[in-house]
Amino acid sequence: MPIPQLNHKNKKSQSWRTGKKKYYISRKKKEGRGGQKRSKINNTGRLGSLKKLLHNFKRKILILVSLIILTGILSVLIVVAWISRDLPDPNRLIEREIAQSTKIYDRTGETILYEIHGREKRTLVNLEEIPDYLKWATIAIEDKDFYKHKGFSLWAIARTAITNLMRGQRAGGSTLTQQFIKNTVLTSEKTYTRKIKELLLAYKVEKKFSKDEILQMYFNEIPYGSTAYGVEAASQRYFGKSVKEINLPEAVILAALPQAPTRYSPYGSNKDLLISRQHYILDLMLSQGYISEAKVEAAKLYELNFKPPAEKIIAPHFVMYVKEILSEKYGEKMVEQGGLKIYTTLDLYKQKIAEEVITAIAEKNEKNWEATNAALISLDPKTGQILTMVGSRDYFNEDIDGQVNITTSARQPGSSLKPLVYSATFLKGYTPDTILYDVVTNFSHDPNELYEPHNYDSQEHGPVTIRQALAGSLNIPAVKAIYLAGIDNVLDLAHDLGYTTLGDRDRFGLSLVLGGGEVKLIEHANAYSALAREGILHPLSAILKIENAKGEIIEEFAPQEKKVLDPKVARLINNILSDNSARAFAFGERNWLTLGSRPVAAKTGTTNDYRDAWTIGYTPSIVTGVWVGNNDNSEMKRGAAGGTVAAPIWHDFMKKVLGDTPIEYFKKPDIVKTGKPILDGEAGMAKTVRIDTASGLLATEFTPESFIEERIYFEPHCILYFVDKNNPLGSPPKDPTKDPQFDLWENRVLAWAKREATSTLAIEPLPTEFDNLHLEENLPKVEILTPANNQTILEPLLIARIKATAPRGIHKAEYYIDNNLLFVNYSYPFNLEKRVDFLNNGFHNLKIRVCDNIDNCTEHSLEFNLILAEKTQALNIAITLSEPTNGIAVSNIDFPLILKTIINQSDPVARVDFYYLTKNSDEPNLITSIAPVETKEIISAWKNIPTSNTYTIYSQAKTWTKQTIKSNEISIVVNNIEEESQEE
Repeated sequence: MPIPQLNHKNKKSQSWRTGKKKYYISRKKKEGRGGQKRSKINNTGRLGSLKKLLHNFKRKILILVSLIILTGILSVLIVVAWISRDLPDPNRLIEREIAQSTKIYDRTGETILYEIHGREKRTLVNLEEIPDYLKWATIAIEDKDFYKHKGFSLWAIARTAITNLMRGQRAGGSTLTQQFIKNTVLTSEKTYTRKIKELLLAYKVEKKFSKDEILQMYFNEIPYGSTAYGVEAASQRYFGKSVKEINLPEAVILAALPQAPTRYSPYGSNKDLLISRQHYILDLMLSQGYISEAKVEAAKLYELNFKPPAEKIIAPHFVMYVKEILSEKYGEKMVEQGGLKIYTTLDLYKQKIAEEVITAIAEKNEKNWEATNAALISLDPKTGQILTMVGSRDYFNEDIDGQVNITTSARQPGSSLKPLVYSATFLKGYTPDTILYDVVTNFSHDPNELYEPHNYDSQEHGPVTIRQALAGSLNIPAVKAIYLAGIDNVLDLAHDLGYTTLGDRDRFGLSLVLGGGEVKLIEHANAYSALAREGILHPLSAILKIENAKGEIIEEFAPQEKKVLDPKVARLINNILSDNSARAFAFGERNWLTLGSRPVAAKTGTTNDYRDAWTIGYTPSIVTGVWVGNNDNSEMKRGAAGGTVAAPIWHDFMKKVLGDTPIEYFKKPDIVKTGKPILDGEAGMAKTVRIDTASGLLATEFTPESFIEERIYFEPHCILYFVDKNNPLGSPPKDPTKDPQFDLWENRVLAWAKREATSTLAIEPLPTEFDNLHLEENLPKVEILTPANNQTILEPLLIARIKATAPRGIHKAEYYIDNNLLFVNYSYPFNLEKRVDFLNNGFHNLKIRVCDNIDNCTEHSLEFNLILAEKTQALNIAITLSEPTNGIAVSNIDFPLILKTIINQSDPVARVDFYYLTKNSDEPNLITSIAPVETKEIISAWKNIPTSNTYTIYSQAKTWTKQTIKSNEISIVVNNIEEESQEE
């Protein structure tokens, strides 16, 4: 008997242990209480006890693990048994609930945009009637081991679990049999219970039916989109022919649909994804040995012709957008058959206006600019709700790929991304007044790959503020701005603003600011919404409410918001983009980006090759984005810029939808002053100063006007000379050359300044010291020896004697009578001897002005009484203006313009003045004055070029007897060419 045997062994084992114990005790007694051997015996005893404890612990752990495993297995068996109690009968797989129509409404709930009819379209076919191409394609993409497994794949399930947990991705692990079960018997709920049911049923189906029978049921029951169930109905819906007649590329299209019929629908916005999936399946079929490489290439080149959709649909791009969102959230079956009532955010009034405007202007754009398509999105920035969505000019136009929804497609934004970049610079501490040099710059150190962007007008504008650069959409300062802001900072802000297409950071460089990355119009517009709402972003929403077939609300809009931008920064951007005067130098005062007295902020964008043209503009309550181009990415005609082809659509839509609604205003930004000249708009800008031409220093109150010249000074340094780009508000860099871009920027700035330098435009540093030659100690000292003050002069000859000295020597002495210049003497001893019998008898003022060679002057005056016994009567004076010729037209190249007048009397005239009048003014303006007058022919010049106008010129003589004689008048027309070119 076993039990006694086991007991016997136990006794034997116990006896052995008892004997062993006695042996150790015996040795203990023999060795006494001390010594080395005793110590070894004690240690050995302890070691044995430790091994015993470890052995017992391992045994208990093993028992515990076994219990847990058994409990788990038992629990799984219980759960499986419980779930299996209500599994459908595999013999009745095709029975299902009656499908109910789903309706999609506008925001009022009064208009049905689209109805997904519950009546299914299905035509059963035998497996033999289905082309092998379709079987192979379906197995290749859905379940390459279909003919090997028993209904499910443990490896696929494990792989899916790891992918979902470790990578945060959703990967498919279902076999073709499981997909059949999921789509024909079970609901679309995403729970572990449903998954277990799916596995159990798949196993039962595999036991009940053959593989070919399962494949045939799959092809006849699986949904292929909308009301098309089974491959025959799908083939008739999409290609207008029986499945028996389809070719390889069409068969692969059908195989591509079941995974996500709404997402991959050829009538939706992701037709390009459908084609990509078709190509992927073809490659799988090649790798799995179903078809040859030649057939793959031919199939990829085959031009597919889809049958036009027959359903009535309003706002089709929006409807498909909503349908795709719901299909991903609730599953195709729920959306197609669930009898839902979906109330959307679409404003049908605004939608119709958008469609009408696009239809009207897109036709002109196609004729004038070779732009076949246009798209528009309009949002409520207060909620994130989509008000209008026009994904293309015509949804049903296959020639322009009308089903593609451009509002959700990735396209290059051109300059419309600049507000994002400048927002990042403002966050870093730069200001709208920060000065950037708009000079052509190469931003690459690689001589083989230059990056040298140019402005739209191909011009350089020198030092400009960020306000001017953003408003005028200048490209070169924008590239500098993204470098100053930091590309990673810009991409961080883009992420916060909701862009999903700019995640691969390794792709992007400085060209990102000019449209070097792709964005979606819908996300682009919503990012502008954050500006409209001063930094608050609302998630995009297309749905207000969803009711199930029982009338129960299963989803309802709830406002959400997130602060993504400092409101101070948003106000700065709003202020710049709504400043029409700031962009006038580039766009003109009259442009499509204004709405009369209503404040609007707007920005355009154009790619270099004219493939994409954008305009996005907003008020505090509505944001509208417009794209114009060609869906096939072909170029438009040169000149098809955002302000030309997209802005008119934006303008007309906004004007109509805003109508006479209350005008809203953007909050004014705070005035930003950092105390750093380069950031506050001071350093680096042109400064006009008065310079003493003798010393080259700053003029003072002692500097005479004759030696004062106004000069324009530049401080020709790039911004990296003045600031550390990572901390613009901190200390300036000790060594600017350490910045990798410094030399590239600085060299171009200095070269530009050198080209622009003129006699009145200086590039050297602005002087800091003052005129040190025109000083009080350098003034001449003068003493009038004769005549004496109030002396009576009885002779016609006036004799004046002076004594003058000066530190720099005497250069000239000027003699004035009654403030009219009579004579200038440049020879020592600088005295005067002149006849004055042309003066009237009586008292006259004599002023003597003595100057050195730089017009340090001192003057003294006195009175004398002229009494002449015999006084010759003054003759009548005639004055004639002989040049220019009356009636001629002159331009700026004719200036200085020669002026000539003739006086017909021998006695001297005190002064001749030349004047002009404009045709709109009777107020004379002095051109020049000549004194003393010592000849009959007076020649002068009109130096300053006047503005374009019609002018009347005349001369006027003043006699020593205080008479005034006016000449004839001459009319000329001035055409200032330089002035006109600047205006353009």
